[in-house]
Amino acid sequence: MERAAALDRIERLLDTIESDTMPVPVREVWLYGDAALGLDPVDRLDVYLTKDILLESDDEAADRFEREYGVKGVGSTVRAEWAEQFPDCLRASENGYAAPEKCLAAHLTDPDEPIHLEVCNAPFGDNVTQRLQGALDRDAYEQVLDPRGACLWTDGERETETIEKLRAGELAFPTLPGALEMLGADEDDARAAAEAVRERREKQDGATVRGDVV
Repeated sequence: MERAAALDRIERLLDTIESDTMPVPVREVWLYGDAALGLDPVDRLDVYLTKDILLESDDEAADRFEREYGVKGVGSTVRAEWAEQFPDCLRASENGYAAPEKCLAAHLTDPDEPIHLEVCNAPFGDNVTQRLQGALDRDAYEQVLDPRGACLWTDGERETETIEKLRAGELAFPTLPGALEMLGADEDDARAAAEAVRERREKQDGATVRGDVV
């Protein structure tokens, strides 16, 4: 996408979060990677959502949605109110339970859009650090999350100034290896991780999603 169109698309995604009931409460929205760096055009939009984990339970809704849609956990893993309004966006994990990250992706993106969603209960900065440490410990560089991000939305408030700076190309970030070194990776690991991230992104097509719990 041309950069202006990519940022317009992100603002429409924020509009949807603000106006619609979500499968789970969304606390933060971050734009990271290429779109945050000022590239034009943008190959893919990388978006990070910080969500809350539901603690309530609605047994009546759970029974009904399992009976009608074959999906367990409505009313406990995702809001019953949301599932009532958007049953076409209801998605399940392999074990048959409603998957919040897949439901968010179905609600917020179209299948052919070059958008990747990272969905986690932890804030962006915390997850970046934990993912990097885990990747270094296990030599699983493809698990690294690009730390170069900009917060666009927090607890119902749009970060208008940040969005304006994105549009003007005023945010400055280091290279990915440089950013990873700043977080504690040595030079060789940082370069290997950056290459793994690049290869992973090149394999992605259409709308993709990854869920994580920290």
